[in-house]
Amino acid sequence: MAEPRVIVVGAGPAGIRAAETLVAAGIRPVVIDEGRRDGGQIYRRQPETFIRSYGDLYGTEANRAKSVHDGFDALRGRIDYRPETLVWNIADGQVWTANGTNQDAIEYDALIACTGATDRLMPMAGWDLPGTYSLGGAQVALKAQACSIGANVVFLGTGPLLYLVASQYIKAGAKVAAVLDTSGFAARLTALPDLLSMPSVLWNGIALTRAIKAAGVPLLTGVTPVTIQGDAQAGITGVTVRLPDGTERGFAADAVAMGYHLRPETQLADLARCQFAFDELTRQYLPVRDGDGRADAPTPLYLAGDGARVLGARSAEASGKLAALAALSDLGLPVDKGQVIMLRREVARYGRFARGLARAFPWPHQQAAALADDTILCRCECVTVGDLRRTMQVTGAAEANRAKAFSRIGMGRCQGRYCGHAAAEVIAAEGDFPVCEAGRLRGQAPVKPLPIAIGEAE
Repeated sequence: MAEPRVIVVGAGPAGIRAAETLVAAGIRPVVIDEGRRDGGQIYRRQPETFIRSYGDLYGTEANRAKSVHDGFDALRGRIDYRPETLVWNIADGQVWTANGTNQDAIEYDALIACTGATDRLMPMAGWDLPGTYSLGGAQVALKAQACSIGANVVFLGTGPLLYLVASQYIKAGAKVAAVLDTSGFAARLTALPDLLSMPSVLWNGIALTRAIKAAGVPLLTGVTPVTIQGDAQAGITGVTVRLPDGTERGFAADAVAMGYHLRPETQLADLARCQFAFDELTRQYLPVRDGDGRADAPTPLYLAGDGARVLGARSAEASGKLAALAALSDLGLPVDKGQVIMLRREVARYGRFARGLARAFPWPHQQAAALADDTILCRCECVTVGDLRRTMQVTGAAEANRAKAFSRIGMGRCQGRYCGHAAAEVIAAEGDFPVCEAGRLRGQAPVKPLPIAIGEAE
């Protein structure tokens, strides 16, 4: 019997642990990753010529980052590793890839998608000015280029990543003007029972907060973003927020890093025709899968890590192993049932903690209804909030994909990654119906831009 072909998309913590599990079972998987080096976003490896220590780069997660990297290094000769390669489509039991101007179509018997997550963003006045970055973008600049996004940086948004990246900037010697959190302290108290399910992780978060305050950086909670000041030529000059008491406070800055938790990268699952269901707590559609990672899809698809549901890097390692074991079992290969049970319990524990995080740092959906008409909503296509509202009023389009067809919202380079969730909230607020009824922007191939010359390489 020929060895089954198993493809792992992504070389972050979930993808690496999935590949390890497959290799241990005697399978040589194909591991495809967009990155130049392994580690994913959270454990992104610095270029080989850089010399910053693990402690400086990853802080409290240094040991875990090194374990993931060491695990991948041990796999290199036992996998078909394809870095700097984009999976841009999935169809007919094949993944379609692009590396530079070279493309390929690879058949699979099982596909394990470990696609990770990207920043979840809420527009505000001025967020289209030069000098505005996502939290993930700011982190890439620090890890991969060893530079700050500005000389005086404001961190704005909510969620653990806000504090993690701000603390990493402080540790690297960058000047942080302020950390501004839209969530209030009371929400954290309500979420405490779930957060206490993982006391060591909770303590790491508290330690990050203390380090930021110890550095003398203003840390404000319960704020409402008002505007980012500046102009298109000079860039950002400052940020203004409204405090819980109604007063406004401004901070001088030449760069802003913003983000409101993360959103799973689900485009590939969508192209593989996976079913989706609405998650009330996080107010977004997520792919449907069972407890072991099996997706509700017509071909053997397994979802692991934050690409299925954002549970964090530690959970990603466990769910990567679990998805690989599910694939092995479905291929008729023996698996350790005791290990499966243990991993299910571990992932469930991370799920409870993630539920607490979602309650402690809620997505500020109410801001969408208050956005001014002239606020840029889709930065790729320069579609304003007013454009979308007028589209609904004139055409009656009250569903995301219909509104997209008339307004071009989500048709740009990012294909709705940055604007899709906020657009759904604007549609729901304007139509006065639940956001689940606004639907979700469906994935389209190619999921990211391809070089024009790729067609000439045939």
